[in-house]
Amino acid sequence: MKINLHEEIKIPEGINAVVENNELIMKKDSDELKRKLNVLIDVKVEAGKIILEAKKATKRERKIFGTMGAHFNNMIKGLTEKFRYKLQAVSVHFPMNVSVDKEKNELVVKNFLGEKTDRRIKLVQGVDVKVDKDMIEIESVNIEKAGQCAANIEKGTRVTGKDRRVYQDGIYIIEKPGRVFL
Repeated sequence: MKINLHEEIKIPEGINAVVENNELIMKKDSDELKRKLNVLIDVKVEAGKIILEAKKATKRERKIFGTMGAHFNNMIKGLTEKFRYKLQAVSVHFPMNVSVDKEKNELVVKNFLGEKTDRRIKLVQGVDVKVDKDMIEIESVNIEKAGQCAANIEKGTRVTGKDRRVYQDGIYIIEKPGRVFL
């Protein structure tokens, strides 16, 4: 059954939104987020609101409609308060040392499982990474970049070829937006 869909998302004060070249651009101070728009959904910015419309929407268009609304809400939330991920470095066998190389934009893990070479994990552009002893904090206005950076760090210290019950060393996500794992 085809239905008409309509949703209005309020834009808070201080955030500017513009639709240009099939792309929604939101700005606040020096932060800027861009999102490509789907052709099936009409998006307009009028009077401090983002208006999403789909005429005679099918099942596929309804799914895209909900997803686009969630993306726009995440953009607004990211510009008002940054998304924050927390990771913890766990070392059972060998004490590891974690630091950030700002010149190469990498996270450096030294002495992981007693390895002689350092593990270097590429960080995503547009993400702030702070290291305090065994805690790593990732902040960004873009939830996708922050999540990808946290996943890259977790994956970069994965132990392979050994019993995971014994070798529990690594860097693990302990907190992400909307969820705490401890």
